[in-house]
Amino acid sequence: MASYKPVVVPAVPRLGEKVTQDTLYWQGYKTPVQIKEFGAVNKIDFSPVPPYNYAVTASSRIHIYGRYSQEPIKTFSRFKDAAYCATYRDDGQLLVAGSEEGSIRLFDISGKAPLRQFDGHTKAVHVVGFLADKYRIFSGGDDYSSNLWDIPSAAEIVSYTEHTDYVRCGCASKLNGDVFITGSYDHTVKVFDARAKSSVMTIEHGHPVESVLLFPSGGLLVSAGGRYVKVWDVLKGGQLLVSLKNHHKTVTCLCLNSSGQRLLSGSLDRHVKIYSTTSYKVVHSFNYATSILSLALSPEDETIVVGMTNGVLNVKHRKPEESKEKSQKKRQPAYRTYVKGRNYMPKQEDFFVSKPGKCVLRKYDKLLKGFQSSKALDAVLEPHIRLYTPEVTVAVMQELNRRGTLRSALAGRDEKQISLLLTFVTRRVIEPRFTPILVTVADMITDIYQPVLGQSAVVDKQFLRLQEAIGREIDYQEELLEVLGMMDALFATLTKKKATYLEENKSNGLTKTLDQDTCN
Repeated sequence: MASYKPVVVPAVPRLGEKVTQDTLYWQGYKTPVQIKEFGAVNKIDFSPVPPYNYAVTASSRIHIYGRYSQEPIKTFSRFKDAAYCATYRDDGQLLVAGSEEGSIRLFDISGKAPLRQFDGHTKAVHVVGFLADKYRIFSGGDDYSSNLWDIPSAAEIVSYTEHTDYVRCGCASKLNGDVFITGSYDHTVKVFDARAKSSVMTIEHGHPVESVLLFPSGGLLVSAGGRYVKVWDVLKGGQLLVSLKNHHKTVTCLCLNSSGQRLLSGSLDRHVKIYSTTSYKVVHSFNYATSILSLALSPEDETIVVGMTNGVLNVKHRKPEESKEKSQKKRQPAYRTYVKGRNYMPKQEDFFVSKPGKCVLRKYDKLLKGFQSSKALDAVLEPHIRLYTPEVTVAVMQELNRRGTLRSALAGRDEKQISLLLTFVTRRVIEPRFTPILVTVADMITDIYQPVLGQSAVVDKQFLRLQEAIGREIDYQEELLEVLGMMDALFATLTKKKATYLEENKSNGLTKTLDQDTCN
């Protein structure tokens, strides 16, 4: 008796992910280190000067972490309630933070007690930052106001009350010491100049603004709110350049890499998208465990830190290039190790012993070997097979059809099993690689269960869905045939025109030749 041959699953080429330089670069980070904070991480900010420590604002504390430390090297906890938006100054010596009680505190990195406290907001202050001149602070709060403060005197310079909802984000220009920008839940982004009494520009984002970012050149502004990331040209009066909609939920944070050629956005959909700032297309994406609230990239792009709603801090470090060089310098086995015995020719007196390979059969192959057709079909209709490897399910159906036992395997099923079969056929019958066998399956199911139509609402609904799917596919095929007919007519017309043009040239050339011969 011949041995059983397993079912051959036809291999179908798949389009894999295109490996680009960006893919290789962003995949060059180590396995992330996770640090648990006391609450949701609302802000992460790297120090602009070495050793590039970063400040993490969560709950009522600000923790300062070293680049490779998993424990805070310093903590600021002089807050009665939640702290917000701890931000470094450009020299890395001072740190400013807002709070739920409405006060703003200024800290020296080398100390613990606040150097200054700015009181003026009547509600929580969610955004603070330094202007480029290093001696003034801007702030925005839930009292709809955007204020400017003087550090030496701890006095309020000016207060703008143009927003009509909470002010939740902001940034300052690095080129102009008087310009700062705020974003609000009133769907607007406003550009302020400390020398003017009101905003100098208003941009309508269209959704509550969660984050704003100004390019180092000062010419482009990025705003994030809702599912949209929008890029504006400030030099053209706030003209919209591009609107990106690559996230499925609200975008909460933005970040630029050190060169300004890549833009990163984090969202509540648990993804960080990386865009090219030349084409504004997604070049890479990171996936995280929970919703993302804050994001920061170190000045040399060595570290990516992501803060999440569950209080977890996710830290990724780049793999050092030195380790790659060392691994390349490892001594490789000699060439003769690989070619040893390759050219050996057996002698006449040698006896060749072949070791039979053990063939491990899958569950459906064992059932087919035992002629249990119905159970074999049940085995390939399990969720992990029919959803992720439908080609295996179709291959078994094709084998049953070849054996002539497909009809008996489909018969005698209850309401749940019929519904499962019809769902699979409806979903996959329109795929060209599965269409031939699944059309046969659909015909058999219709013939077998036609007498019981009307007895189950679930089965009737699945039959109607199958009918609609096949009807739509037929309509698409008819439209494609019409388009092919149009294209054939166009190609035929172009071919005729080209031939006519050549014939005219030939006839003109012949006429000219005859005329020259006559003259001679």
